[in-house]
Amino acid sequence: MEDEKPVWAPHPTDGFQLGMIIDIGADALTIEPLNQKGKTFLAPMSQVFPAEDDVNKHVDDNCSLMYLNEATLLNNVRVRYNKDHIYTYVANILIAVNPYYDIPKLYGPDAIKSYQGKSLGTLPPHVYAIADKAYRDMKVLKISQSIIVSGESGAGKTENTKFILRYLTTTYGSGQDIDERIVEANPLLEAFGNAKTVRNNNSSRFGKFVEIHFNDKNAVVGGFVSHYLLEKSRICMQSNDERNYHIFYRLCAGASEELKKTLHLNSPDNFRYLSRGCTRYFASKDSDKQILQSRKSAEHVKVGSLKDPLLDDQGDFNRMCVAMKKIGLNDTEKLDLFRVVAGVLHLGNIDFEETGSSSGGCIMKNQSDQTLKCCAELLGLDQDDLRVSLTTRVMLTTAGGAKGTVIKVPLKVEQANNARDALAKTVYSRLFDHVVKRVNQCFPFQTSSNFIGVLDIAGFEYFEHNSFEQFCINYCNEKLQQFFNERILKEEQELYQKEGLGVNEVHYVDNQDCIDLVEAKLVGILDILDEENRLPQPSDQHFTLAVQTKHKDHFRLTVPRKSKLAIHRNLRDDEGFMIRHFAGAVCYETTRFVEKNNDALHMSLESLVCESKDKFVRELFENSSTSKDSKQKAGKLGFISVGNKFKTQLNLLLEKLRSTGSSFIRCVKPNLKMVSHQFEGALILSQLQCSGMVSVLDLMQGGFPSRAPFHELYNMYKAYMPEKLTRLNPRLFCKALFKALGLNDVDFKFGLTKVFFRPGKFAEFDQIMKSDPDHLAELLKKVNKWLLCSRWKKVQWCCLCAIKLRNKMHYRALACIKIQKTVRMWLCKKKHKPRIEGLVKVQKLKKHMERFNEVVNGLKEGKQEMAKQVGELAAAIDALSAKIKATVMTWKEIDTEYQELVKRSEQLLASMQKKKREEEETQRLKHIQEEMEKERRRREEEEQRRKQEEDDRRLKAEMEVKRKQEEEDRKKRKEEEKVIQV
Repeated sequence: MEDEKPVWAPHPTDGFQLGMIIDIGADALTIEPLNQKGKTFLAPMSQVFPAEDDVNKHVDDNCSLMYLNEATLLNNVRVRYNKDHIYTYVANILIAVNPYYDIPKLYGPDAIKSYQGKSLGTLPPHVYAIADKAYRDMKVLKISQSIIVSGESGAGKTENTKFILRYLTTTYGSGQDIDERIVEANPLLEAFGNAKTVRNNNSSRFGKFVEIHFNDKNAVVGGFVSHYLLEKSRICMQSNDERNYHIFYRLCAGASEELKKTLHLNSPDNFRYLSRGCTRYFASKDSDKQILQSRKSAEHVKVGSLKDPLLDDQGDFNRMCVAMKKIGLNDTEKLDLFRVVAGVLHLGNIDFEETGSSSGGCIMKNQSDQTLKCCAELLGLDQDDLRVSLTTRVMLTTAGGAKGTVIKVPLKVEQANNARDALAKTVYSRLFDHVVKRVNQCFPFQTSSNFIGVLDIAGFEYFEHNSFEQFCINYCNEKLQQFFNERILKEEQELYQKEGLGVNEVHYVDNQDCIDLVEAKLVGILDILDEENRLPQPSDQHFTLAVQTKHKDHFRLTVPRKSKLAIHRNLRDDEGFMIRHFAGAVCYETTRFVEKNNDALHMSLESLVCESKDKFVRELFENSSTSKDSKQKAGKLGFISVGNKFKTQLNLLLEKLRSTGSSFIRCVKPNLKMVSHQFEGALILSQLQCSGMVSVLDLMQGGFPSRAPFHELYNMYKAYMPEKLTRLNPRLFCKALFKALGLNDVDFKFGLTKVFFRPGKFAEFDQIMKSDPDHLAELLKKVNKWLLCSRWKKVQWCCLCAIKLRNKMHYRALACIKIQKTVRMWLCKKKHKPRIEGLVKVQKLKKHMERFNEVVNGLKEGKQEMAKQVGELAAAIDALSAKIKATVMTWKEIDTEYQELVKRSEQLLASMQKKKREEEETQRLKHIQEEMEKERRRREEEEQRRKQEEDDRRLKAEMEVKRKQEEEDRKKRKEEEKVIQV
């Protein structure tokens, strides 16, 4: 970004606004808006982008701008939209902004003719250009093509799809009425599958993949329509500002008086399935006067008709009848379709009330008798059987008692209402399947070489209240966004790497984790929902808690209370969950998720319609999978998973898309009010970001969106060149052309197999090549001059290469000598290294012999024998040393003999150690014996001493006794003497 130049800065409503940089901060810039002088605001550096010198300038291809960023993209789309140029390229991707009015001459026959056979970029951007590119790619590459038309509801996907079909059938049709049938089939599908929503007056409530098939001559031979996920809940319930499917209102508004009487029709507010939503007709000022007052609802009379330039219920009914005739439906088939539609309306008017008995069942209200009669008559059902089937449920016993016994269980009012609505949804769903099937029968084909498929499916949706339908639609858009990333971004980068262009890698958010959250086996939301449906008493709350428990740490999933919207924060945790999609977070209310995931009817209702007296109604249910299952357990509601059926269809669709070439049309909704010439920048910027356009810009800024193989360019332009040049190989031929034209090297790059062009440069090159003959003659002179210069340069390079080769040969000769020296040294080392290492080991073993001699010298017995063995071992070691020195021995041989010597030495050492131990043991025993002898003699001496002492003591005692006796005798004599004296 240069000084004193305007920049684009974020704006809350316009997306971006022009301003000047006043100050630069650490991570933010101070911006002064150009239209508000003196006011400033801070903007993050990452969200401020340089602006073009002329901001009012617009280009057909956004990649032609000097600066490629989201701000210049938005401004280019804005300027073009204001000038009624609603189409813009981003490389080969078409951005289509819905104008909400008819632009004169934009889609007329002249426009169709002008785009026929023209390369992309040679004419202003148009949906016809994409259609023609798909046709030419199919023709040249012999590969089927797909055109993915995506965008939000109300962005114009259905209209662009119709224009593509019209272009292909008009331009490349075979001239038969089959071309007209393919185009005329679309209004019929719209009548039965489109409805007014808050975001779109003609919103497709189903997805379709329309295939236009071509023969080997590339002419249209037939078509086929595949449809996905019809929104069945809309049949019974709509919000205040929305309507049911168009067919109901068109039939009420446009049916003749005779048909009205036959079908017992009335104004929309007389039917429950229509009165809950908007009951006004789409009508112009003139057509509104033609609709009888008795057919208008009170709301229509009070407020007036709905206005849309493309919709008119009465006129569309007449056009639909004409279209039915053109595609081959006779009056009987038309009446059958209308009869079933009217039957569904009357079915919705049947009311129930409690019986008041102990059985707890319900009965039909008396005022519903006439409605019941009309419904039964239109659907070919018995009136009483219909009454019973709606108020009771048949159960078949499978165990205990008589097997096959029929038991009728009365239904409560709520259950009866659910049964009535389920029957209405199933009948209408089968009718829609039949309409698609009948449409496909109108343009059959025997053989097909290739096809061009146009995918038109509901865009990413988020409302205040999002249910199962929005969940499936957004899951589909996650898969399609991943396909877009793979095809446009991932494959583009892989091709650049493969071709060696050296383009920087572009990073994009991979949403595989979000897809796994929905469709992973066992733990995916769809499988958890199926598991809940199989439980005896399934509930939405249990399912919700199971999802949150299994994915409590998942980045993409969280509870409703973390939503930014107050209406979602009021939900309990078991009432919904929030998923962070690629386009933003959406809070889903899981009420009726379990019910909507089951596509089966009770056996009693299924049997009733299968046995209808009306052949057409019977045929609607002939191929029903549930009708074949006559063994439904105990009358329980059978289970057919809507979610997994849709997942299977979606995977088959993506498999088909991956097998074809792809073109992308990103439809954009300019405003929420659905009015012309109103551009809401922030809304459009959000759509461009969600559709991957910003990532594409990043890639294209350093990329090459146009490319062609060398041989293809050679074949395209060799007719313009003289024979001298056509003899060149394709790569050299292309190089000669590019150099002669003086093309800037920045504008193209040569890969390994292709030449790659910057955006818009291939068209320039093609224009130059097909210019006037005088210019071509001048061009040929330049080509010849370039070839001469090129060949002279080649001669110079050859001389330089020869000199280089001579120098290289001399260098390599010196290198060879050095290599030889090194190799000889290495071989010698390899040859003698084992002997050297072996000799070192033997010498170490010889040193150990000194220890043996010390042990032998320490022996007292067998010394001579041991000395002899040690001498023999020393001689063997000396012999091995001499042998290693004298002969060339391998490492294995040396090691074997060395190990033998080691073994002998160990044995000898062990023997000597044993002998030494024996001698030591003998000495120890002898010492013990001597000690014992000494002890014996000591004991004997001690015994003699003891005996002597005892004798001495005894003698002493005897002497003491004798002394005492003598003393007593002396005393006695002394006393006797005294007596005598006295």
